[in-house]
Amino acid sequence: MNEKSASAKSRLRCREIMTGSVLTTTGKMSLRNAAQMMKDGDIGVLPVVEQKTNKLVGIVTDRDIVVRAVAVGKGADATVAEAMTTELFTAKPDDFAFEAIRTMGERQVRRIPIVDEAGILQGIVSMADIALEMEDEREIAETLEEISSGASFWKK
Repeated sequence: MNEKSASAKSRLRCREIMTGSVLTTTGKMSLRNAAQMMKDGDIGVLPVVEQKTNKLVGIVTDRDIVVRAVAVGKGADATVAEAMTTELFTAKPDDFAFEAIRTMGERQVRRIPIVDEAGILQGIVSMADIALEMEDEREIAETLEEISSGASFWKK
Protein backbone atom coordinates (compact mmCIF):
# COMPACT_ATOMS: atom_id res chain seq x y z
CA MET A 1 0.00 0.00 0.00
CA ASN A 2 1.43 3.38 -0.90
CA GLU A 3 1.71 6.21 1.63
CA LYS A 4 -1.24 8.17 0.21
CA SER A 5 -3.51 5.11 0.34
CA ALA A 6 -2.38 4.26 3.87
CA SER A 7 -3.09 7.82 4.98
CA ALA A 8 -6.60 7.71 3.47
CA LYS A 9 -7.33 4.39 5.20
CA SER A 10 -6.18 5.78 8.54
CA ARG A 11 -8.85 8.49 8.23
CA LEU A 12 -11.76 6.11 7.55
CA ARG A 13 -14.65 6.57 9.96
CA CYS A 14 -16.67 3.71 11.41
CA ARG A 15 -19.77 4.88 9.53
CA GLU A 16 -17.87 4.32 6.27
CA ILE A 17 -17.15 0.64 6.87
CA MET A 18 -19.94 -0.49 9.21
CA THR A 19 -22.83 -2.68 8.24
CA GLY A 20 -25.80 -0.43 8.85
CA SER A 21 -28.69 -2.83 8.44
CA VAL A 22 -28.33 -5.20 11.38
CA LEU A 23 -30.73 -7.86 12.62
CA THR A 24 -31.41 -7.36 16.32
CA THR A 25 -33.20 -9.11 19.15
CA THR A 26 -34.53 -8.22 22.58
CA GLY A 27 -33.63 -9.84 25.87
CA LYS A 28 -37.10 -11.37 26.07
CA MET A 29 -36.73 -13.46 22.90
CA SER A 30 -36.16 -17.18 23.37
CA LEU A 31 -32.78 -18.61 22.53
CA ARG A 32 -34.52 -20.91 20.04
CA ASN A 33 -35.88 -17.90 18.12
CA ALA A 34 -32.57 -16.06 18.30
CA ALA A 35 -30.72 -19.13 17.03
CA GLN A 36 -33.24 -19.45 14.19
CA MET A 37 -32.65 -15.80 13.26
CA MET A 38 -28.90 -16.47 13.21
CA LYS A 39 -29.39 -19.54 11.02
CA ASP A 40 -31.75 -17.77 8.62
CA GLY A 41 -29.47 -14.73 8.39
CA ASP A 42 -26.27 -16.80 8.22
CA ILE A 43 -24.85 -14.72 11.07
CA GLY A 44 -23.23 -15.49 14.41
CA VAL A 45 -24.27 -12.44 16.43
CA LEU A 46 -27.34 -10.45 17.31
CA PRO A 47 -27.17 -7.09 19.05
CA VAL A 48 -29.69 -7.00 21.90
CA VAL A 49 -31.70 -3.79 22.03
CA GLU A 50 -34.54 -2.28 24.04
CA GLN A 51 -37.66 -2.87 21.99
CA LYS A 52 -39.04 0.68 22.04
CA THR A 53 -35.83 2.69 21.81
CA ASN A 54 -33.38 0.45 19.91
CA LYS A 55 -30.83 1.25 22.64
CA LEU A 56 -28.09 -1.36 22.76
CA VAL A 57 -28.17 -3.37 26.01
CA GLY A 58 -26.13 -6.45 25.09
CA ILE A 59 -24.94 -8.77 22.39
CA VAL A 60 -25.57 -12.48 21.97
CA THR A 61 -23.41 -14.77 19.85
CA ASP A 62 -23.86 -18.35 18.79
CA ARG A 63 -21.05 -19.16 21.22
CA ASP A 64 -22.90 -17.39 24.07
CA ILE A 65 -25.91 -19.63 23.42
CA VAL A 66 -23.77 -22.76 23.58
CA VAL A 67 -21.53 -21.81 26.52
CA ARG A 68 -23.91 -19.81 28.71
CA ALA A 69 -27.08 -21.75 28.06
CA VAL A 70 -26.81 -25.19 26.47
CA ALA A 71 -23.63 -26.21 28.33
CA VAL A 72 -25.19 -25.39 31.71
CA GLY A 73 -28.49 -27.11 31.05
CA LYS A 74 -30.67 -24.19 30.03
CA GLY A 75 -33.18 -25.07 27.35
CA ALA A 76 -33.98 -23.42 24.06
CA ASP A 77 -36.85 -21.60 25.76
CA ALA A 78 -34.44 -19.66 28.00
CA THR A 79 -34.30 -15.97 27.12
CA VAL A 80 -31.60 -14.11 25.27
CA ALA A 81 -31.08 -12.05 28.44
CA GLU A 82 -29.90 -15.23 30.20
CA ALA A 83 -27.08 -15.79 27.69
CA MET A 84 -26.14 -12.37 26.34
CA THR A 85 -22.96 -10.46 27.01
CA THR A 86 -23.58 -7.14 28.71
CA GLU A 87 -19.97 -5.89 28.83
CA LEU A 88 -19.99 -3.98 25.59
CA PHE A 89 -17.15 -2.42 23.63
CA THR A 90 -18.66 0.08 21.23
CA ALA A 91 -17.68 2.91 18.94
CA LYS A 92 -19.45 5.96 17.55
CA PRO A 93 -20.16 6.44 13.83
CA ASP A 94 -17.62 9.28 13.56
CA ASP A 95 -14.84 7.44 15.43
CA PHE A 96 -11.86 6.48 13.30
CA ALA A 97 -12.13 2.90 12.07
CA PHE A 98 -8.58 2.17 13.25
CA GLU A 99 -9.74 2.88 16.81
CA ALA A 100 -12.47 0.23 16.46
CA ILE A 101 -9.90 -2.19 15.03
CA ARG A 102 -7.59 -1.47 17.96
CA THR A 103 -10.41 -2.16 20.41
CA MET A 104 -11.19 -5.43 18.65
CA GLY A 105 -7.59 -6.53 19.07
CA GLU A 106 -7.23 -5.39 22.66
CA ARG A 107 -10.56 -6.82 23.81
CA GLN A 108 -10.43 -9.96 21.67
CA VAL A 109 -13.80 -9.33 20.04
CA ARG A 110 -14.68 -9.87 16.42
CA ARG A 111 -17.37 -7.21 16.17
CA ILE A 112 -17.89 -3.69 17.51
CA PRO A 113 -21.43 -2.29 17.69
CA ILE A 114 -21.67 1.30 16.50
CA VAL A 115 -23.93 3.48 18.66
CA ASP A 116 -24.84 7.15 18.73
CA GLU A 117 -24.45 9.45 21.74
CA ALA A 118 -27.66 8.06 23.30
CA GLY A 119 -26.52 4.44 22.90
CA ILE A 120 -28.89 3.78 20.00
CA LEU A 121 -27.58 1.08 17.65
CA GLN A 122 -26.47 2.47 14.29
CA GLY A 123 -24.62 -0.53 12.86
CA ILE A 124 -21.78 -2.92 13.50
CA VAL A 125 -18.18 -3.25 12.36
CA SER A 126 -17.01 -6.82 11.92
CA MET A 127 -13.77 -8.42 10.87
CA ALA A 128 -15.37 -8.96 7.45
CA ASP A 129 -16.05 -5.22 7.11
CA ILE A 130 -12.40 -4.55 7.86
CA ALA A 131 -11.25 -7.19 5.38
CA LEU A 132 -13.28 -5.52 2.64
CA GLU A 133 -11.33 -2.28 3.17
CA MET A 134 -7.90 -3.88 2.89
CA GLU A 135 -6.11 -3.84 -0.44
CA ASP A 136 -4.28 -7.12 -0.50
CA GLU A 137 -4.53 -10.62 0.96
CA ARG A 138 -1.39 -10.25 3.09
CA GLU A 139 -2.71 -7.07 4.69
CA ILE A 140 -6.05 -8.77 5.41
CA ALA A 141 -4.37 -11.83 6.91
CA GLU A 142 -2.08 -9.76 9.13
CA THR A 143 -4.89 -7.55 10.41
CA LEU A 144 -7.24 -10.45 11.14
CA GLU A 145 -4.44 -12.39 12.85
CA GLU A 146 -3.68 -9.38 15.05
CA ILE A 147 -7.35 -9.03 16.03
CA SER A 148 -7.65 -12.73 16.80
CA SER A 149 -4.38 -12.99 18.73
CA GLY A 150 -4.54 -9.67 20.54
CA ALA A 151 -1.06 -8.76 19.25
CA SER A 152 -2.08 -5.35 18.05
CA PHE A 153 0.15 -3.77 15.44
CA TRP A 154 -0.09 -0.49 17.37
CA LYS A 155 1.96 -2.10 20.12
CA LYS A 156 4.82 -3.11 17.81
